[in-house]
Parts: sequence; structure tokens; C-alpha cells
Amino acid sequence: MSDVVERIEYTINKIKPYIQRDGGNVEFVKFENGIVTVRMHGACVGCPNLNFTLTEGIEALLMDEVPEVKGVVLDNSQ
Repeated sequence: MSDVVERIEYTINKIKPYIQRDGGNVEFVKFENGIVTVRMHGACVGCPNLNFTLTEGIEALLMDEVPEVKGVVLDNSQ
């Protein structure tokens, strides 16, 4: 596992308790070409605030803590 992926997973694990507290969960799927793909579970699926959580929460923190991250996208396949 690359150092970048380890830092991404570490950062996502810091976010998880906040998302889980509201009945949801976030799962790291992959990192390619600067883009992190995540999958949301539980209460996050269909939540009207999902885009806000994704961009203002997960993406903002990842881009701040892992400079190689250029964005975050949602994987809708399950």
C-alpha cells in the first residue's frame, strides 16, 4: 500500500466516527489520478446533505491533510 493511500485511509478513519454517529458510514474505495472514490452507507444513502458532507467535510479534510488529493467522488455501485 502506498504512503498516499495510507494517509487517505487514516484521514477517512478520523472522519468515520462523526458520520457513524448520525447512522451512516464512509468506505474508501480507491485513489486514482488525484481522485479519491468513497462509498457511503447507512443513513448517508439518500440523505439530502450528502453532497455537503462529501465536499465540505470529506473532500475538504482530505485535500487539506493529503496534498496529493485533488477531489473526492462518490461510488454509487453496491
